[in-house]
Amino acid sequence: MNDNDIVIEAWNTVLFDKFLRFKHLLIAGLAGHSDELLSRHLFPAGARVLDVGCGFGDSTVRIAREVGPKGEAVGTDCAANFIAMAEQDARAAGADNATFFCADSQCDDLHGPYDHAFARFGTMFFMMPGAALRNIRKALKPGGVFTQVVWRKREDNPWLHDAELCVRGIVPVVSHEESDQVHCGPGPFSMSGPDMVSSMMKAAGFSGITFERFDTDICIGRDLDDAIEFAMALGPAGEIIRMAGEEGERLKPQVVAALNKTLSRYVQPNGVWAPSSTWFVTARNAA
Repeated sequence: MNDNDIVIEAWNTVLFDKFLRFKHLLIAGLAGHSDELLSRHLFPAGARVLDVGCGFGDSTVRIAREVGPKGEAVGTDCAANFIAMAEQDARAAGADNATFFCADSQCDDLHGPYDHAFARFGTMFFMMPGAALRNIRKALKPGGVFTQVVWRKREDNPWLHDAELCVRGIVPVVSHEESDQVHCGPGPFSMSGPDMVSSMMKAAGFSGITFERFDTDICIGRDLDDAIEFAMALGPAGEIIRMAGEEGERLKPQVVAALNKTLSRYVQPNGVWAPSSTWFVTARNAA
């Protein structure tokens, strides 16, 4: 099994199960960023738009409404379980112009050409980001625009980073290279550096690359217990606990106590809300 097979298996199994468990937080939290971007009417009526790493497909459905019945929103994800869930939810929402297919965006046919491509947190987990960016560009029409949302640096995302620091102080860190367990890939902050991302996108054939910072508080729990469970399941903190195996399980009571103290500062009357920060990255197919 190669590295990319390991990542795909992770998203189809353990990570899918965790994402499904916390779907109520993930959709609402991630939408805090994509709603801002999609409210700007990026996609005209009748456009054909690719949604890369669509996950549960809520962003695909939003795009389908934007482009109208003469347009099409096409969601793709490497995990078949996410695609099945996305198709189910899109049918329930009556989004007839939202379609989905399972593919590895790094190397598979993406069923182009498209007028636009969009990715909300769908590019940070590529094992070969350069190959994926080239493949996405090739699926765009000449002059087509690719818009992606990626997390900025850890320090400006305490909703994830505070929990990670907390867990690192308690649980031994096992690297992907030291374990045969499936894993998520490079991680949520792999595209946080504008210079690096800009260079990769230029090498992939994109031009007119721009970065816009966007900050908003996102809900990380209906209450403190929910937030603690969320932190222990997903993100870098959850990955550290899972990769540590039995030792991670043994240390969970200490982790719970530490997270209780760390995350309590974010408790509000309507849930647990913490700051988050992203880049809106826009580029054009130079071909």
